[in-house]
Amino acid sequence: MSEAITVSTDADGIRVLTLDLPGEKMNTLGPALTGPLEAALREAMSDDAVKGLVLTSGKDSFVAGGDLKQIGGGYDLSGKSPAELVELFGYLSHLLRWMETAGKPVACAINGLALGGGLEIALACHYRVVADDPRIMLGLPESMVGLIPGGGGTQRLPRLIGLAAALPLMMQGKNVNPAEALKLGMVHAVVPREDLVETARAWLRGHGDAVQPWDRKGFRVPGGAGTLDADFRNTFMGAVAMTRASGFGNYPAPEKLLSTLYEGLQLPIDKALGVEAKYLTQLMLDPVAGNMIRTMFVNKGRADALAARPAGIERMAFRRIAVIGAGTMGAGIAFAAARAGVEVVLVDRDRSSAEKGKAYAAKRLGRDLEKGRTTQAKVDAVLARILPADGYDGLADVQLAIESVFEDRAVKREVIGRICAALPEGVLVASNTSGLPITSLAAYSDRPAAFIGLHFFSPAERMPLVEIIRGEETGDTAWAHALDFVGALRKTPITVNDGPGFFTSRFIGSFVTASLAMLHEGVKPALIENGARMLGMPMGALTISDSIGLDVSYHAGMAQAKERGVEPTLGVIGQLYEAGRHGMKNGKGFFDWGAGGDKRIWPGLAVLLPTLAVQPSIEKVKARILYAQLAEGARCFAEGVLVDVIDGDLGATLGVGFPAYLGGPYAAMDTLGLEAVVAECDRLRAAHGDLYAVPDTVRAMAAAGQTFHGNGAAPSPGARRAA
Repeated sequence: MSEAITVSTDADGIRVLTLDLPGEKMNTLGPALTGPLEAALREAMSDDAVKGLVLTSGKDSFVAGGDLKQIGGGYDLSGKSPAELVELFGYLSHLLRWMETAGKPVACAINGLALGGGLEIALACHYRVVADDPRIMLGLPESMVGLIPGGGGTQRLPRLIGLAAALPLMMQGKNVNPAEALKLGMVHAVVPREDLVETARAWLRGHGDAVQPWDRKGFRVPGGAGTLDADFRNTFMGAVAMTRASGFGNYPAPEKLLSTLYEGLQLPIDKALGVEAKYLTQLMLDPVAGNMIRTMFVNKGRADALAARPAGIERMAFRRIAVIGAGTMGAGIAFAAARAGVEVVLVDRDRSSAEKGKAYAAKRLGRDLEKGRTTQAKVDAVLARILPADGYDGLADVQLAIESVFEDRAVKREVIGRICAALPEGVLVASNTSGLPITSLAAYSDRPAAFIGLHFFSPAERMPLVEIIRGEETGDTAWAHALDFVGALRKTPITVNDGPGFFTSRFIGSFVTASLAMLHEGVKPALIENGARMLGMPMGALTISDSIGLDVSYHAGMAQAKERGVEPTLGVIGQLYEAGRHGMKNGKGFFDWGAGGDKRIWPGLAVLLPTLAVQPSIEKVKARILYAQLAEGARCFAEGVLVDVIDGDLGATLGVGFPAYLGGPYAAMDTLGLEAVVAECDRLRAAHGDLYAVPDTVRAMAAAGQTFHGNGAAPSPGARRAA
């Protein structure tokens, strides 16, 4: 038998199959596990001495779902017919259906995480017992990666617990713990971990019923299913409307899932599983799933594991850091570090301002306490790690100092100088600037090799991304320790090379610039905002501007113009600022803001700006927003800003809200076809200017048939620059 499956049989003829994929922390479903599992099942089913089977795991988890690396591009699909593709992607479903109808009872002893295909294996067993541990999660989260459950989960779960209860687990990727699973009827028993396998054995000895409920004559889906059932119809009417309203048709998986459920639950189980396989195959061939899996899971997992970290440098375990600047951003960074167990000296110009920074953490923790998400003891422990200060004396024993003061070069020069004077030689210094070149800021320090950029996103304690910026003299040790710090905060790091705006600020700037350009031309604000939302952006550029603060945008624009030595051209931002409209903070910006975040477009915009008599189509608005960002991504690549395009895709999606279904700008350009992207950008440039200019490097890639990802990927100029 394969090393992936351990087999033991007791005197009663009960065979235990223990799943234990060699060399892996978790069991995941791929050929290395499913092949041996099928062989073990077929051998057991053909052995007359075997009376029943128990499936369990030799790892801390049961099965954590499919192998995303395999799903995200590990299949050879060349030359396969549609029928062959359905057969390929329906393999697990066929295996599990055979298992549950082979005539011998199968019990599942769930000792840990059972997600996706792991739960589908369990659902195909005739009896399910799970360990009594609230940390264990059971669920079918495939829609979160652009797929649907493909091992029978779409049909077995609602047949077991009813459509209404099953829908949130599949549509929203909601997971449940053992107690919740028992209450829903997903499992038959919850027992202490040490009794798990013996409980499964006892069921086989005493009952051992090898027929599933849905294979019994007269079976009905709990709660009903069928077009004559009013609850069934109404559930789908509401779900379809909500799915379309939230996803605008960009995410095919939720819509295919609803189709699978609607069609399948009105059919016998075997026909229903065929429906599931058909829709799964459609999604497997759709680029959305591949893009989401590659960027949001495979590449994010690599970044979270600090795969880019330079070798040969000892890891830094952070005990105590300093954050200078206790405004919203600095307070958020301090909170994130304290929550991760790191002591933080929080410095501001006076004690009162520093205390306000600590109060920010107290307020956020207070909300969590009210909602039962934490305990008073944990709140007290986090707050005890934030040490407000009005001077730099407490920096003598910190391992890292982060400057997070106002985005003004003169202010930063003074603060960086004071930080370096207070720190021991060689201690890492970081700037939280969002756009000032790190190399120029490092010149204000006495340690350019130990100076780096750490660009957090607001709110810093919640946003998952940190952009690490390497200056021209930043050393590998500083880079490695910056990665260690971001990892300690349990955030996702990307690394970029130095330059004005780095990557993320430049990238979101192209989105805002394209939107404001349309506004100046006379495109209606509502059309611009809705175009962004329908493209898949979480909010429109005007809403983003109001949320950040028009006063902040105004001062940043003035500072950038000063930095470049040009006259500022702030357009409508300047007009609104001078009119006292600062955005959400004072209830007046592009929108008039009401209580609870309600907003209406300010009627005065129509007075300030012209309105086109004939408005562009929504598709044209979406194209201008999308291709402005793709062109900026192309320029960042050509200029060597990115060390790796993986960082660009992660930075765009996790940092500034680029649509996840596109997988990031570089995945999107590969999907659309680089030649087609260049042609569309050229068309838009002729009509709307250099915002859509594509550099020669990327034109040459398109001509040569190269891509940003995959076997035909062009080397990144930024990788050479970083080296």
